[in-house]
Amino acid sequence: MLSVGACCIVLLVLTTVIHYEMLRMLSIGLPGLNVPARAKLIAVILGTFCAHALEILLYAVAFYVLARYLRDGMLGDAARSSFTLALYFSGETYTSLGYGDVVPGGDLRMLAGMEALNGLLLIGWSASYTYIAMERFWGTDDKESATAIEPRGAAVGVPVARKSVNSLSQRT
Repeated sequence: MLSVGACCIVLLVLTTVIHYEMLRMLSIGLPGLNVPARAKLIAVILGTFCAHALEILLYAVAFYVLARYLRDGMLGDAARSSFTLALYFSGETYTSLGYGDVVPGGDLRMLAGMEALNGLLLIGWSASYTYIAMERFWGTDDKESATAIEPRGAAVGVPVARKSVNSLSQRT
């Protein structure tokens, strides 16, 4: 029980640091790149995906080591226990998918609960960061494209009178 509790704390800190560093690298590196906003958003998605994949891998290693070598519990049937099963279970638990085809036993249940909560928080953090990045990068793309794209029917370089919704509703 003590080894699983210590593992929970270490993994919580380690995955948080990995996630923070990935998002920090994206925040520092992406604004300076001279690529379209779409490419920057793809980099955000790929970067956060890689961070999540590494975090799932760390939990899988912990499940495998704790079950196989420290005998702190088991994942499913002891006969079919393998690293790929631990990786599958870790991905399923991290994302809170929970098919239920692999069930942890013993003290590993505590690690599974911690991984589900940690995964939920880190996925939410990634979603929040992606939203902020979309706002930031789409805002820069809009400024660039506003001068490059004219509305339909407008002559190039001729200002177009735009009517607001309020001015239209005042007439009726």
